[in-house]
Amino acid sequence: MTPTRGEPAVRLLKSFIGARETSILLALIVVIVAATAVNPNFIFSSDGWRDLLLTPAILILVAIGQAIVIITRSVDLSVGSVLGLTAYLTGRLFIDIPGIPVVAVFVAGIVFGGLLGLINGALVAFARVPALVITLGTLYAYRGINVLWAGSDRINASDMPKDFLALGTGSLLGIPLLTLIALVVLAAAGWYMRNTRGGREFYAIGSEPAAAELYGLKVTRRILIAFIACGSLAGLAGVLYAARYGTINSQAGSGFELDAVGAAVIGGVAIFGGSGTVWGAALGAALLLTINRALPILGVPDFWQRAVVGALIIGAIVLDRILALRQSRKLREERDDAHE
Repeated sequence: MTPTRGEPAVRLLKSFIGARETSILLALIVVIVAATAVNPNFIFSSDGWRDLLLTPAILILVAIGQAIVIITRSVDLSVGSVLGLTAYLTGRLFIDIPGIPVVAVFVAGIVFGGLLGLINGALVAFARVPALVITLGTLYAYRGINVLWAGSDRINASDMPKDFLALGTGSLLGIPLLTLIALVVLAAAGWYMRNTRGGREFYAIGSEPAAAELYGLKVTRRILIAFIACGSLAGLAGVLYAARYGTINSQAGSGFELDAVGAAVIGGVAIFGGSGTVWGAALGAALLLTINRALPILGVPDFWQRAVVGALIIGAIVLDRILALRQSRKLREERDDAHE
């Protein structure tokens, strides 16, 4: 039978409706509509639309890297400390090397973050110690180095060039530059994870590490790449953090690690690896920070905000478990039917 012209569009629509990311997108829209109904300035003001797009940009970058690591059945709790170190490095480069090109600072931040990620990956891959333990240790170690390095010093916006700081405040066609950078990175990561052999191997390793190794996949190399990518993206986020906020001290980036894990899990990345997308993690980051902005407008007290985020994370994990059990039962039924 020859497929009709409308069939591809119908399949695409069904795929969109059935995707886990669609429910996150709908939840995000509901939050925005509810907050805007109570206070129209949430979007319809000079800063409302800009803040809606700009606020999640840095967390999206960190969440993309975190999603790649979690898909391989690991986790990186040190990303907040990596972000803080690279943010401080960014400020020091502008102070200690006057006239240094902005591009060189970006390269330095990304490479430095990648090296810190490589340390995490090497400890996980070669020492065979759970990533949770390793990165919990490097979270404190990297933060300690940052405190030792920065001390009570603080880098201010006046220490950095104006064209660099413009990245944190500028926009193109009404879209903040930081958001555009995050979207470009997201598109590249999403394409790689979906269309390349390397991306598919991340999922295979996360689904069943032992089987992936028996199949001949280079598990150690893939784990190293995942942590290097995660560290590099945290390094990029650190450079952009300096451009966005202009003030950097030894506590920059504190708490980003939990927000990144929360964004990935809320966005549908299975905490036990093997499924999820960087698109979902990015939507999770946007939902997480939009909720934080919307709840005070909706009259929810501050102390309930973290509780709501915690409930979202628990709900996402429970939903993943239910979907995994349902899929497992369906596969068993299909196997039994095939043998009858």
